[in-house]
Amino acid sequence: MTHSAIAPNPLSIGQGLPPFDQIVPAQVEPAMTQLLSELEASLSQLEATVQPTWEGLVEPLQAIDERLRWSWGIVGHLMGVKNSPELREAYESVQPRVVEFYNRFSQSRPLYDAFKTIRNAETWSTLAEAQQRIVDSAIRSAELSGVGLDGSPKERFNAIQLELANLATQFSNHVLDATKAFSLILKDKDEVKGLPASLLGFAAQSARAEGETEATPESGPWRITLDFPSFGPFMQHSQRRDLREQLYRAFISRAASGEHDNSQIIEQILKLRQEEAELLGYKTFAEVSLASKMAPNVTAVEALLEELRQPSYKAAQQELEELKAFAVSKHAPEGSDLKHWDVSFWSERLREEKYDLTDEQLRPYFPLPQVLDGLFGLVKRIFGITVTPADGQAPIWHEDVRYFQIANAQGDVMAHFYLDPYSRPADKRGGAWMDDCIGRARVGQAIRTPVAYLVCNQTPPVDKKPSLMTFREVETLFHEFGHGLHHMLTRVDYAGAAGINNVEWDAVELPSQFMENWCYDRTTLFGMARHYETGEALPEEYYQRLLAARTYMNGSATLRQVYFSTMDIELHHRYQPGGSETIRDVRDRVAQNTTVLKPLPEDAFFMCLRTYLCRGLFCGLLQL
Repeated sequence: MTHSAIAPNPLSIGQGLPPFDQIVPAQVEPAMTQLLSELEASLSQLEATVQPTWEGLVEPLQAIDERLRWSWGIVGHLMGVKNSPELREAYESVQPRVVEFYNRFSQSRPLYDAFKTIRNAETWSTLAEAQQRIVDSAIRSAELSGVGLDGSPKERFNAIQLELANLATQFSNHVLDATKAFSLILKDKDEVKGLPASLLGFAAQSARAEGETEATPESGPWRITLDFPSFGPFMQHSQRRDLREQLYRAFISRAASGEHDNSQIIEQILKLRQEEAELLGYKTFAEVSLASKMAPNVTAVEALLEELRQPSYKAAQQELEELKAFAVSKHAPEGSDLKHWDVSFWSERLREEKYDLTDEQLRPYFPLPQVLDGLFGLVKRIFGITVTPADGQAPIWHEDVRYFQIANAQGDVMAHFYLDPYSRPADKRGGAWMDDCIGRARVGQAIRTPVAYLVCNQTPPVDKKPSLMTFREVETLFHEFGHGLHHMLTRVDYAGAAGINNVEWDAVELPSQFMENWCYDRTTLFGMARHYETGEALPEEYYQRLLAARTYMNGSATLRQVYFSTMDIELHHRYQPGGSETIRDVRDRVAQNTTVLKPLPEDAFFMCLRTYLCRGLFCGLLQL
């Protein structure tokens, strides 16, 4: 009698490409429990035998860190792209122990002392620059993680880390749930007046996915959601002002009431961060955050923001007055009394009149496959690398995910990346991001090549048409690919300093901004912009109009970022949770000179800003 071998838990493999086709939520808890037990033993052994050398400290510590990051990183990635009640439950059951391990890892006094010995040794100058950066960052990270604390302050610091991790998870889940909880089902053709064919098709497809099996672009019903590929075009084109208002109010009040309310979560996050800062010897959490950034202090950040605020405020005022005058000239019922739900609509109408250009005119020229061809042609031209499809060579988490390979001019494989391009509001959080799946490192005599996740939320294919992208979606794809190149083209062989590792957060946007600007380059644009049905190149006049419209409403866009960034500073540097001033009071105070249309009373958009409240990245302008 033979017994079949029990298959290993795919989350316990610890290296290589994640086996996404084998992973289910029920595997998370047993895999992480076993892994953490093994890593705790490894860490104890390292602490007992540590030698203050690269080989005796950094390499074994890196091995421990990478094993945990491999397994827990996969779970975190799936929380963003394939969220489910089962996965949430598994994630939350394990998260406290993961946080406890990271606290122990970061607060190890034997390891901290060994790092300081390395830095103070005569051999310090013989280390490569990347090695020195890793050591310096490890020392700073340990100090910001409470390595200098003992007794009850240390216990309290660690309790705060556990609670903050739990609150962050709740925060993100509430945003996702609140976003997908709201939708408008439109059945009357009068309700969709002004909507372009692309949105009608998308809205009918969305309705079919929710059970309206007979929905068509021509006859409806149509489902409009708060997911941006639906929300954005509706606000730009709907002639029904009452529906624009309804959708806008729902959008800005997400996660601000009911079962998905983030209000108290934010208060608690801010309270705990302030307490954490004081335990570490800082006055505010903003100072803690800036300790690992390029910006030297809050004063410098605020000076930069004020330098941007003054011209952008004046420009935004002028832009709003121009919109009001334009609406009056078109005999709009609202006249010059424009509200928040009118701005996108009249901005789009004015852009059409000024530049004779619309997103709908451009969409047919930017199907995703051609945009990828243009992007890959660009990076071959400027970096000498070749990107080719590698679909089927890696397991994926959704059928729409693509897999690609990057090779250098000699044909050597340098990196791979996944591309998850489309919006999936049921289980995928909004926005766009790059994350590392595998980092570059020297392993023995070989180089481990990096693998990146590139995630967007663009308009999906509709009714057998390819994904026809707005120009903003094209820019977003180029932007995220810039982050990906930062990760994938690194030449650093030490994992702790390769790619985006140990790069200050107010610097990581440079490669992405660099790539985004190539969208306007003539060679790049005409290399990808062809009509998806006829193959016709983008007309020259469209290109000229696109260039002319490039800075349209830029004052308002810049001021919006200054508003968010200033709000971030105020909440993390001056606001006192539980004091006489509420977060909404802070919002109103900040808005006085950073908005030209003051926020509505129910505006709680900060309840949804994952990057600046939930993760605590002190962003200035760059991380929003």
